[in-house]
Amino acid sequence: MIATGIDRLIDPADPAGTDLRGRRIGLLTNDAALTSSWVPARVALVRAGYDVVRLFSPEHGLSSSGVDGAAQADGVDALTGLPVTSLYGERFAPASFAGLEVVVADLPDVGCRFYTYLWSVVALAETCAAAGVPFVLLDRPNPLGGDLSLAEGPMLDPACFSFLGRRAIPIRHSLTFGELLRHFGVPCDAVPVRGWTRGMHEGPWTPTSPAMPTFETAVLYPGMGLLEGVSVSLGRGTALPFRLIGAAVEVSAPGVSVVPYAGGTLFTVVDAAAVRPVALGVEVLRALGPAVPPALYPTAANPSGERHVDLLLGVPDAYERVRAGDDLGLDVPGWAESVAGALLY
Repeated sequence: MIATGIDRLIDPADPAGTDLRGRRIGLLTNDAALTSSWVPARVALVRAGYDVVRLFSPEHGLSSSGVDGAAQADGVDALTGLPVTSLYGERFAPASFAGLEVVVADLPDVGCRFYTYLWSVVALAETCAAAGVPFVLLDRPNPLGGDLSLAEGPMLDPACFSFLGRRAIPIRHSLTFGELLRHFGVPCDAVPVRGWTRGMHEGPWTPTSPAMPTFETAVLYPGMGLLEGVSVSLGRGTALPFRLIGAAVEVSAPGVSVVPYAGGTLFTVVDAAAVRPVALGVEVLRALGPAVPPALYPTAANPSGERHVDLLLGVPDAYERVRAGDDLGLDVPGWAESVAGALLY
């Protein structure tokens, strides 16, 4: 049985949380961060006797249901009565740690470099380090698995650093948050998952945001998410986000069924282990052709909405290079060797 970092902290027989007892805790989390018995992490910590005094929330807010890319406001948590400081909007890291003795983060992942939860964790950990505040990461599995041979680039070009990616890693990285922080050299005390191995994929799924309702969506997202930067519908607001696009394309890809649907195209995962999502997304971008040009995609992290395809794919002039058939570096030889010292599993 898998025990995530939060499961270990609330287990009285596990020593993982000993150093947090009796200390005033700030917690970065959301409603998608649940224990194995489906209790929100913040509620479970309070029930277990931890002194949580302040909450931080990422994109989509504490509820995990905020509009994609929209700034989230501060507030008060209805479940615990604790104050909530948003880290996606006016600020992306706390201005102060007043009243806190330690900061803890517990957020789910989708295994994709441009999903912003990772960068909220990194920004918080870096800010803690600068302020001399201890930081603890409650690790969770990578839902796309940890097979490093399945990583897909491109490696993020520094010219495209943003809140969609602040370090040079591939789009599909095959690491956990704990491993990524170790790879980045960010000071962090990680509580590893117990019982997870690198060949495992996600089992029961909790929606991590409004357009991430299923594990199938997460499998396709590292590629189909690239289409956010062009003027085509991605099925947001339907039951099939990132699976249904509002344009007819003819592509083929391992592990995926691609069929015409309602005037557009429907993508269905038939073998998750075989899917190469970034390669699929690039092929779809190419198949769309010049009839579907780049579009502005304003978010709190990129208010102008410009260069969104560049920021997602991680290379300058991305749209033009995709259409030209350039080698974008989807293969990432040497990735496994470069991260070997950071592995926790």
